[in-house]
Amino acid sequence: MLIQEVIDIIEEFAPLHLQAGFDNSGLTCGDARRELSSALLSLDVTEEVVREAIAVGANLIISHHPLLFHGIKRITPATYAERSVILAIKHDIALYAAHTNMDVVTRGVSGRMADKLDLLHREILHPEDGPDSPHGYGIMGELKNPVESRAFLLQLKERFRCPTLRHTLLHTPFVRRVALCGGAGASFLPDAIARGADLYISGDFKYHDFFLAENRVIIADIGHHESEQFTKDIFYELLTKKIPKFAVRFSEINTNPINYL
Repeated sequence: MLIQEVIDIIEEFAPLHLQAGFDNSGLTCGDARRELSSALLSLDVTEEVVREAIAVGANLIISHHPLLFHGIKRITPATYAERSVILAIKHDIALYAAHTNMDVVTRGVSGRMADKLDLLHREILHPEDGPDSPHGYGIMGELKNPVESRAFLLQLKERFRCPTLRHTLLHTPFVRRVALCGGAGASFLPDAIARGADLYISGDFKYHDFFLAENRVIIADIGHHESEQFTKDIFYELLTKKIPKFAVRFSEINTNPINYL
């Protein structure tokens, strides 16, 4: 099997043309015409992840976040990204990422978050290219039954394995309508408010973003990494369903750069 065949399966689910203009999804390093040995799944690519691929004999790393976001003029050992590229090239390891194209498909990153919370009656929170677009950022849905607000936050913390969780005032006693977006979703807070969400879940909210809730919605910041951690499961299920004997494994490296005390 060629590396390109694996890429085709992922892009059938999350077409590359759906990625945002600022993004750099796709094959960022390596030759897709090479024969595949095995693949390693990770949220991010770091030197440690590349070394892990070397150790387990994988010649393809599939990640959610691209290692290279912006153009680079030189490849030296100056940064972790450049060192990772050097290491990958030296060991003939291809790097592939499905980022914002995986964000905007309904069964992608936010869809998997919604699965974890058993949300019903789902809609796209922020449709791309008009209200009838089949693609967009975030999910709006409902819980089967209302849940007491604090109890829901504790449940959210447990299901997403959050060391900590930041939130606004619990101004409403119960939560039923839930909006969410994987990654950095603060910019879609107005959508959550306009759609009548009781609570909005995402990551990377800044201090002043919390003021914008104004007791119209509860903001729950679970962290960027925590909100996207199950993206690896999507890759795994896609590939093993299409290729039952496919040699794929999850990275055991914790790539979250944030630590909690």
